Amino acid sequence: MRILFAGTPAVAVPSLRALVDAGFDVAAVLTRVDAPVGRRKVLTPSPVAAAAEELGLPVLKANRFTPDLLAQLGTLGLDAAAIVAYGGIVPPAGLAVPRHGWINLHFSVLPAWRGAAPVQHAVLAGDDITGATTFLLEEGLDTGPVFGVMTETLEPGATSGEVLDRLSSSGAVLLVQTLSGLDAGRVAATPQTGEVSFAPKLGIDDARIDWSQPAVAVRRRINAVTPEPGAWSMLDGQRVKLGPVTPAAEDGGEEGGEDGRTDGGRPVIPPGRIDVVGRQVLVGTGTEALALGDLQPAGKKMMKALDWARGAATRGELVFE
Repeated sequence: MRILFAGTPAVAVPSLRALVDAGFDVAAVLTRVDAPVGRRKVLTPSPVAAAAEELGLPVLKANRFTPDLLAQLGTLGLDAAAIVAYGGIVPPAGLAVPRHGWINLHFSVLPAWRGAAPVQHAVLAGDDITGATTFLLEEGLDTGPVFGVMTETLEPGATSGEVLDRLSSSGAVLLVQTLSGLDAGRVAATPQTGEVSFAPKLGIDDARIDWSQPAVAVRRRINAVTPEPGAWSMLDGQRVKLGPVTPAAEDGGEEGGEDGRTDGGRPVIPPGRIDVVGRQVLVGTGTEALALGDLQPAGKKMMKALDWARGAATRGELVFE
C-alpha cells in the first residue's frame, strides 16, 4: 500500500516508524514548516521531519494546502494517507486525493474529546478510561466514521505527557492494523456513536492554578497541563512554574496549617498558603493540602520544592496568588 504520512510533533513519530517497519510504501511525509525553538528562536525541523530524514523519506513542509502542494500530492499515486497530529486542516480537494482517503489517529475514544487537546481534557475531567481511535477524515471536526479503537485505564496521578507517550506507541499499533486491514479489505468504517465532547487547545491562561478549588481539581489541572503549556502560579509578583503535586502525607497533619486543623488526618491550610511540614512543602487548597514536587522560580532552573523552600523561608509567609 502506497501512503502519505502527515504529522508534526513527537507523538506522531512512533506511528511513522511503525508504518515503515510494517513495510508500507511511504511515498512522502508531510509536516509543518520549521519553527523557532528555544530562547534564541532557532528555526528547527519538526520531530516528524527529523525522523523522516533519518529514515530517508521525502519530506514536504507546509502549513496549509496550497495548489502547488495539492498538485504534488496528486502525482504520488496514493492509496491512503495516514495523519497523526499534523496541525492543519485538510481541505476537500486534499481529502479526495488518496484512493482510500485519510485515516486519522486521534488520541481519544471518539466521539469523546474531539479537538486539539483530547488527552489534556481527559486528564482534566478525571476520566477513568482513555484511548485512541482511527477514523476516516472528513470536513467536520473529528466526526468521521471509525475503523478501530483501543482503550486503557487512565491512572489518577498521570500527566497528559505520560498518557500521550503511552498512547503514541499503542496508537501506532492500531494505525498499522487499520491500514493493513484496509489494504486487505478486512475493515470498514462505522459511524460514531455516543456522547460528544470537545477538547480545544489549552493555553497559558488555562494553566494558572486556582488554589481555592478542591485538591482533586487542582491536581487534575496541574497534571493536564504538564508538560505543556505548564502549570504556574504567581508568588510575590513573579510567575512560578509548577510540576505535579501529590496528596499530603497523613502524618504531617499535626504540624500543618493554621491552628493544626486536619481533615481525615490530612493537613488543612488556607488556599494558596505554603507551609513546610517535615520534609513536605504543602500548599493549601479549597479542601486538603497538597505536597509540591518540583517548581521553577522566575529566572531559575526547576528544583525540588524542599530545596527552594529552605531558601525562601526567610521571606516570611508565602502565598500563591
